[in-house]
Amino acid sequence: MEKKLWWNNRKTMKLPSVTIKQLLEAGVHLGHKTFRWNPKMEEFIFGSKNSIHIIDLVQTLEMTNIALLEIYKCITSGGKILFVSTKKQAAGTIANLAKDTSQFYVNHRWLGGMLTNWKTISNSIKRYKKLSKDLQKENTGFTKKENLKMGIQRDKLERSLGGIADMGKIPDMIFIIDTNVEDLAVKEASKLNIPIVAIVDTNSDPTRINFPIPGNDDARRAINLYCDLIKKTILDAQQHISRTDEEDLKTETKNEKSHKKELKKEDSKKKEVKKTSKNIAKSLFSKVKSLTSKKAK
Repeated sequence: MEKKLWWNNRKTMKLPSVTIKQLLEAGVHLGHKTFRWNPKMEEFIFGSKNSIHIIDLVQTLEMTNIALLEIYKCITSGGKILFVSTKKQAAGTIANLAKDTSQFYVNHRWLGGMLTNWKTISNSIKRYKKLSKDLQKENTGFTKKENLKMGIQRDKLERSLGGIADMGKIPDMIFIIDTNVEDLAVKEASKLNIPIVAIVDTNSDPTRINFPIPGNDDARRAINLYCDLIKKTILDAQQHISRTDEEDLKTETKNEKSHKKELKKEDSKKKEVKKTSKNIAKSLFSKVKSLTSKKAK
């Protein structure tokens, strides 16, 4: 079934609105100390106060709306997003966001080659799933010691791969909080040309990010705000997908019915043609027979 493209829904889509006041209250404007800055972030910095850089929230607001629109496009076109953040402040919220929106996440440790060496990672996922199935059985057929070892292995794999166990393939988009910590993820995604939406603080490098959002990547309130906006965007996009699917099903059933009617009409026409051809053949045969009998006389 072909899904309707996102721009068919641009009139009805409702991107979550956010104000500069909300951004201020969440502490999105607070960057790092002036000596810890990245010069590439200069265009997004409004100024400094008490030796702390202040982020330009007007640009943050504009770039947040652009990033949310890209996320909306990705979901409505049938894409999947991978949420990445292994820092303590964001790990829990990232996992909850992914679970609530039926997406994927990495919140413990980014394994090298998680995207670029997907075959090896998929084998590890298979191993994790097998261990989980074996340990769920009442009679595993192993000793207590072996069960303990298997349980430790399973838990270790679950921490690293539990959030991507059902991913199946490389994601269509990646959302990252703190690009400095998740530098490996940024490198792998940019190598595979996967679009990156990321929160970039005053000490980050925005050059490799497709859709950067300048803002504080350490404050819990700021992280919760970003995740809440993304959650609302994805849920709205998913609702539009379900509506368009229902419409497509209705149109498909109508088309099928009309197609069946046309086929019936064609069959009846064919039967009529066959009958007429048989009648013509019979009449010709009878005429030929009568002519032959006359000649014989």
